[in-house]
Amino acid sequence: MTLSFPDDFIFGTSTAAAQIETAFEHDWQGVKSRDGFVFDRTTDHELRFKEDAAIIASLAPGYRMGLMWSKLQRKPFGAFDADAVKAYHDFLTDLKARGVSIMMVLHHFTNPLWFAKTGGWEKEENILQWVDFCKKVVDEFGHYVTSWNTFNEPNVYASYGWITGFFPPFKINPYLAGKVVKNMGKAHNLVYAYIKSKFPQQPVGISHNAVVFSSENVLGWFPARLSDWWFMEYVPDHFTNVDFFGMSYYARLSHDPMPITYIDTPHKIKALGKQHDDMWEYHPEGLRTCLDRYWKKYKKPIIITENGVCDSSDELRQQAILDYAAIIHQAIADGLDIRGYYWWSAWDNFEWHLGPTYRFGLYECDLETKARRKRKSAGVYAKLAHGKEIFTEGVLSE
Repeated sequence: MTLSFPDDFIFGTSTAAAQIETAFEHDWQGVKSRDGFVFDRTTDHELRFKEDAAIIASLAPGYRMGLMWSKLQRKPFGAFDADAVKAYHDFLTDLKARGVSIMMVLHHFTNPLWFAKTGGWEKEENILQWVDFCKKVVDEFGHYVTSWNTFNEPNVYASYGWITGFFPPFKINPYLAGKVVKNMGKAHNLVYAYIKSKFPQQPVGISHNAVVFSSENVLGWFPARLSDWWFMEYVPDHFTNVDFFGMSYYARLSHDPMPITYIDTPHKIKALGKQHDDMWEYHPEGLRTCLDRYWKKYKKPIIITENGVCDSSDELRQQAILDYAAIIHQAIADGLDIRGYYWWSAWDNFEWHLGPTYRFGLYECDLETKARRKRKSAGVYAKLAHGKEIFTEGVLSE
C-alpha cells in the first residue's frame, strides 16, 4: 500500500547548533557527559558547511536548525561577530540554492556564558538580552527563513535544568523552574510580535516535547500524573501565542514509581517486554495520542518538529520512519491539520548530558574523525521526504 502526502506538506531533518558545532563560550562547554566525553568538539559542522549542506539537501526539502548565540553575540546587546555572520550567510545561501526551506530555532538549550553568569532565564531583567539577539537574527537572516521556533522544548529545558538537575545550571528547584518557564513565555511573546512585524507571512511557533506518561503500578500513578500536568499542560500554556503548535515526540515513559527507561533501567524495560531503542520505550502509537490531545486542546495547525529513535543498529530507525509516516498519514486523513514533519537528526550529534555515543542520525558521525557515513535509513527517509509517498506493507498503523 502506498501512502501519499499533500503537496504542501513539508518533510525535513533537524539539528541544533550546539550539538553539531564546536563549543564556543556557552554554558555547556566543558560539561562531561554520561558516556565520558566532554562537550567541546562535537561534529565539526563549522568546518564542513559545504559537505553538510549537500547531505541536508539530499535528505529532505526542509531543514530545522539554529545559530549559535554565543558565537554570534559576544556580549549583551553587542553587535554580531562579522566572521560568524559571514559563515552563516554562506551556509544559508548554499542551502537556499539547493532548494532547502529553513525553520529557524532561536533558543535550543544553550546560552552564552555572559548570559548564564547573570542568572540566565531565572531573572526577568535578562529577557531583553535574548530578545535583542533574536531581533538581530531576524534582521540579519530572516530573508532565508520559511518558519520559526522561538524556543526548543522549554518543558525539557526547565525540567532538566531546575528539577532533575541534568542540564546547566544543574539545580533542583521547582520554584525556579516555574520562573524560567514564565520568563521564556514573556520572551516568546515579544519575539513573536517582532517577527510578525518584519515577516508577517512567516509562521511562528515553539517546539514542545510531548511524552506519553504512564504507570506500571499504583506507586507510579501519582508521579506520572504530576509529570503529565507539568510537562504537557502547565508549560505549553505559557506559549499559546503561536501560528502553529510545534511538537516533538520520542517515547512513552512509564513509572513504578520512578521513570522506566533503557538508559537507567534496561532490566525493567526488558522484563516488561517493552520494545525500545537505545534510550526509551519505542511506542509510535503515542505520537497519535499526543497529536489528538493537542489538536483538541489548541486547534492550531501542528508541525512535528522532531521525531526519531536513538538506534546504533539503524534497523529500528528504518522501521520507525515507516511506522511514524503511517500514523501521520492516518491522522491527516482523520482531519488533523498537520503541516510538516522533521526527523531528528540529519547526522549523529552530541546528545547533551548523555554524549555522542547515543546515535540519532540518518548519517553516522565517526567519534574521532567526524567523517559522515550514510546509513540505510537515510535512503528510506529521503525517498519519503522528496517523493511525499511511502510503501507501507507490513508497517504498524493504528
